[in-house]
Amino acid sequence: MPFTDLSPDQLDAFREQIPEPEDFDAFWDESLRLSREAGGDPRLTPVKDTLLSTVDVYDLRFPGWRGQPVAAWFILPSEADGPLPTVITYIGYSGGRGLPTDHLLYASAGYAHLVVDSRGQGHDTPDHDEGDGPQWVHGFMTRGIHDPRDHYYRRLITDCVRAVDAARRLPHVDTDRIVVQGASQGGGLALAVAGLTGRDIAAALPDVPFLCHFRRGAEAATEGPYTELVDYLRHHTRDDPERAFGTLGHFDGVHFARRALAPALFSVGLMDPVCPPSTVYAAYHAYAAAKAIKVWPFADHAGGRGATAPEHLRWLREGGLAPVAR
Repeated sequence: MPFTDLSPDQLDAFREQIPEPEDFDAFWDESLRLSREAGGDPRLTPVKDTLLSTVDVYDLRFPGWRGQPVAAWFILPSEADGPLPTVITYIGYSGGRGLPTDHLLYASAGYAHLVVDSRGQGHDTPDHDEGDGPQWVHGFMTRGIHDPRDHYYRRLITDCVRAVDAARRLPHVDTDRIVVQGASQGGGLALAVAGLTGRDIAAALPDVPFLCHFRRGAEAATEGPYTELVDYLRHHTRDDPERAFGTLGHFDGVHFARRALAPALFSVGLMDPVCPPSTVYAAYHAYAAAKAIKVWPFADHAGGRGATAPEHLRWLREGGLAPVAR
């Protein structure tokens, strides 16, 4: 597979200016205010008979967008007895929280781990507000694309911020050491949360992040969700493309990156046909806090595959975010 995008030297220099909606901050202030004012408390229920002996698993339900319940797993090292650094994981496109056995890495390394279901994509969190009318083609990218107030990612990103709010109220969570993490869509969501939560998080781990520089993604991606935008614009030729990209600008990881305060470790695959490397670098170069990027030169959208986890654990340890050895 050849490089799908710019050369490494061009990527290092890629700093394209992306117009930011004038109401970006006001839009997100209102979105989070409406949801926080809806109230609600996180609820933990122990999960029995998991067949696991080294971790304890809880079903978590917390209030997300406008107070609507969101499902998550809360996984702890067995017999955890003190505040633990906590990783919050967001899920890739079209996936949900899955099963607890899908998420054993961080608890096995001594972290508390919160895994957030994606509304409408997973099995356990429905999307009650699907936007105004059947204006999308398929998938989630164009749901509510006529108005940012109706767009799907307004709801999902709000859920993800509210997951941080919920984590800060859970037992065994060290509120000074909360890390947000995810790959692809999950990486884009981690960037959004980093930009919206300020110092409520201690670090971010966005791997091969999606939801960054939407126009570039639509122009360069040959596979995956960005092509939904192309399909939509191809079949809705009477619609103004600028209106669509104006809506999506409210959810662009590049704009969230400019507001981030926590250090971040990015990753990118230089042969990624789903999230073109230039879209990742657009967010990386814009990221306002301390940052590093792990480049996988011959990787596709799977990035570093099994090599990613050791990179995360090592970077967190070097940043003072590792659990204390028992």
